[in-house]
Amino acid sequence: MRTVFSSKFVFAIGLAVVATGLLSPALALAVGIGFGLLFVHPFEKLSRRWAKWLLQLSVVFLGFGMDIGEVVKAGRASVVFTAIGISAAMALGLTFGKWLKVRSKAAFLVSAGTAICGGSAIAAIAPITDPDEEELAMSLGTVFTLNSVALVIFPIIGWAFHLSQTQFGLWAALAIHDTSSVVGAAAKFGPHALAVGTVVKLTRALWIVPVALVTALLHNSKARVKFPWFIVFFCLAAAATRWFPPLTAMFNDLNKAGHIGLGLTLFLIGTGISLRTIRSAGTRVMAQGVLLWLVVAMASLFAIRIGWISL
Repeated sequence: MRTVFSSKFVFAIGLAVVATGLLSPALALAVGIGFGLLFVHPFEKLSRRWAKWLLQLSVVFLGFGMDIGEVVKAGRASVVFTAIGISAAMALGLTFGKWLKVRSKAAFLVSAGTAICGGSAIAAIAPITDPDEEELAMSLGTVFTLNSVALVIFPIIGWAFHLSQTQFGLWAALAIHDTSSVVGAAAKFGPHALAVGTVVKLTRALWIVPVALVTALLHNSKARVKFPWFIVFFCLAAAATRWFPPLTAMFNDLNKAGHIGLGLTLFLIGTGISLRTIRSAGTRVMAQGVLLWLVVAMASLFAIRIGWISL
């Protein structure tokens, strides 16, 4: 009883501190991971649900700080290389999975999570491929662990290579799994990196729909494919800043709320990372995830640096 009470108390304190907006996204995630490693999570299932909806709401609110013209320009320019990147990552991931003798369903989920948008892609495709609990846990554990690492190390690498904000936003969107960590890393690098990273990542996230539909056809599955409607609302929010200039002050407040919401999202995601989560990934699945992620990250960084990928 005492342990449960203390974990609830510390969880509430952590949530309150992050809600002040004083912590950077990386620090909010670190506080969450610290809690996950030291305490038994009192609200594990609720936290996952809250993190999902809070992330979507935060992304919509971040749209109030962006210009619809820039959103359309970045989205349109990124369609081709996003499609090529997703196809290559899926093919490479499945090849690595076969080479490392990873179970086929787990290998497919890790490949989709790396190629498209991490846990969201896995959650969308899992009902279609019908993996067992162990395969699903291994896939999510791998993606969430690498996601956390990326949020911390990507800005450092970006500064070391003297990337521009546009280049970093592109790289983060193409090489980091989840939208939350892309936005968190890009926000740390700069406001323009945040705008580019968010738009390109959301363009990439839209590929959940065709990939899920093709997967359903291949598996002869009748599972429903959900459209990520929050991306549409993000675009409407960006358009509203141009359509209704008298409401600029309110839009700025909503944008600030989006940044705070992102911090809370990362804190909640961090609290779900424990030693059990890391162990659940499994050696072979983790090896597949790390190898695929390194290739995607290095190849996209190289292509951006020499100008093959640009906006």
